[in-house]
Amino acid sequence: MSQEHVVAVNPIFARPGEAVAVERYRMPIGEMLPETAYRIVHDEMMLDGNARQNLATFVGTWMDDHAARLYAESVDKNMIDKDEYPHTATVEDRCWKMLAELWNAPDPQHTIGTSTIGSSEACMLAGLAFKRRWQHARRAAGKPTDRPNLVMSSAVQVVWEKFCNYWDVEARLVPISEEHRTLDGHDLAAYVDENTIGVVAIMGVTYTGDYEPVGEIARALDKIQRDTGSDVPIHVDGASGAMIAPFLHSDLEWDFRLERVHSINTSGHKYGLVYPGLGWVVWRSADLLPEDLIFRVSYLGGVTPSLALNFSRPGAQVLLQYYQFLRLGRSGYHAVQKSSQDVAHRLAAGIDAMDAFELWSDGSDIPVFAWRLKAGHTENWNLYDLSDRLRMKGWQVPAYPMPDNLADVTVQRIVVRNGLGMDLARDLLDDIDEEVTFLDRLTGPMPTEGRAPGFHH
Repeated sequence: MSQEHVVAVNPIFARPGEAVAVERYRMPIGEMLPETAYRIVHDEMMLDGNARQNLATFVGTWMDDHAARLYAESVDKNMIDKDEYPHTATVEDRCWKMLAELWNAPDPQHTIGTSTIGSSEACMLAGLAFKRRWQHARRAAGKPTDRPNLVMSSAVQVVWEKFCNYWDVEARLVPISEEHRTLDGHDLAAYVDENTIGVVAIMGVTYTGDYEPVGEIARALDKIQRDTGSDVPIHVDGASGAMIAPFLHSDLEWDFRLERVHSINTSGHKYGLVYPGLGWVVWRSADLLPEDLIFRVSYLGGVTPSLALNFSRPGAQVLLQYYQFLRLGRSGYHAVQKSSQDVAHRLAAGIDAMDAFELWSDGSDIPVFAWRLKAGHTENWNLYDLSDRLRMKGWQVPAYPMPDNLADVTVQRIVVRNGLGMDLARDLLDDIDEEVTFLDRLTGPMPTEGRAPGFHH
């Protein structure tokens, strides 16, 4: 058997009579001791990146010891089995009602929401609600329902393109540009028509960290309604920003204070400060979620209402979210998010001070910022080379092209999460400065042969 099909077992881990090698792609015939299996899996993880140095991901990688203990105690709970775990189901309701209040729903106790595996599922459910409400209205008016479209920025997260692909909705992407770096309502009338099921606004664009101005989008749609009669709702993709703006930008009107905002999603496992995977979606009022999207099924001795693309799913993260809400409260979330934003500002200022770079964003919205290489700085290296050099020191700082009309612009991005403090930030800036100095000393261009593929959104 070839070596690539074998996992070797360290003799120190194995016991007499146990195999010293196991097949990589076939289930073993016999058993092995739990200590041996543990060590094999443990060693497989050793070459994974250091989560604290992963500045590419938005997903939380740290919780305190009490949360870890709670996680271990609740890892067996199945969120869908509300008859067996009624108190976990009650906690789920408390969490989304807290979010509804946080996002200024008119009547938080009598709206509707749900937990999901992540923001991707939450976005799918919100998109389905848009499509179904549009279909009901079109059928009631005796109009066809075969050409729905959804309007969004070309910088939208890929989940929305997936939604349009999977559920036969035309994706109308409004291109961003140097002048209009987000979906800001400009030229929106050219994309919206009677078949538009909704507009997606992003609170924290994944490419750059910028908020899209939901209020300006709403006002543009108000004008479109006055001119054409088309009443188009907004869904706010707040995967990151919906857990930042209430604490750092409380005066910004982006949420249910705007009547045109029908639904909001967020990731509990991003700036909600919970381990993956957990998402939330909340509707402004219960009537905005079509009743025919809710299934009521007999399951494990009870009738279970189900609003989900998944069926069985973990309940532990829901309990962890409730723990964080209780543990931190509004003041605690403000302190954590403000600390991350302070670090983002410090890093952005340090990078802006380097001659090689110019900022695209500075972390003033969500604690995420991006920069590009200054035009004419060098022909010998680019941001992909810098990303490779930083990876050799353990830092994962992605470089990637911007979408569509800005595809010739390459940026590099840092996501600041809880756990990246000022000390680590200083170390990172020192490493960036050192690697830029190395690259600037090159007498010829960096080779491109064998370069690994770049980061993709």
